[in-house]
Amino acid sequence: MSSQDTLILIPARMASTRLPGKPLADLGGRSMIVEVARRSAAAGIGRVVVATDDAGVRAAVESAGFEVAMTRADHASGSDRIFEALGRIDPDRLVTRIVNVQGDLPTLDPSLIRAALDLLDDPAVDIGTLAAEITDAGERTSPHVVKAVGSPITTRRLRALYFTRATAPYGEGPLFHHIGLYAYRRSALERFVALPPSPLESREKLEQLRALEAGMRIDVAIVDTVPLGVDTPEDLEKARAMLAREAASRQAAHESRTLS
Repeated sequence: MSSQDTLILIPARMASTRLPGKPLADLGGRSMIVEVARRSAAAGIGRVVVATDDAGVRAAVESAGFEVAMTRADHASGSDRIFEALGRIDPDRLVTRIVNVQGDLPTLDPSLIRAALDLLDDPAVDIGTLAAEITDAGERTSPHVVKAVGSPITTRRLRALYFTRATAPYGEGPLFHHIGLYAYRRSALERFVALPPSPLESREKLEQLRALEAGMRIDVAIVDTVPLGVDTPEDLEKARAMLAREAASRQAAHESRTLS
């Protein structure tokens, strides 16, 4: 596959209930949505497009040199939004693999995007996603931390059996924190958005269960870090601090190279 076959789509909406205007939140002189687009481009796997219904988001993204696809405002999910954007920007159906990167992951390591996409190298896989082993005891029981449950294929890969807010699976062994980044085959995304919400999806409030209930295969790459998802003002402050530390580290490394 070439980079022309692959598209990174970043859905962005301004109507966050806990952090209104989230995509344009300032992170040290760069808006959150632009930071996510910048990190997505750094993965080097293909074209990056932000899918939004907001003119302010469009202006910020385009001024930073990234593409925008304008979509309807009434989408129920990011998956629906990126599917509309895909049809608008690729009517000739040249793109065969789509990565859905959430627009509120400003600390995302670009290598994680490639880790999800690489799962599609297996033709049996419909959707690729990510998880990291839980090391914080509080996360094991938190309903806010979604757990990926699967059968190990290798030490760094699971075939997903279930996703849940409960503590699962039972017994001794690792638990895995699901990271909501998805790589789709185009055919899988088309099938997914055409399906109605499934019973387990409605119960757990987890969209990916719709795919599993429909018999679609989801594989999970085990990675080492969980990017910070920004949902609250407190999360925003954490992201600002993390990015400031990153910038300071880069500056120190540059100065060290210059002196040597």
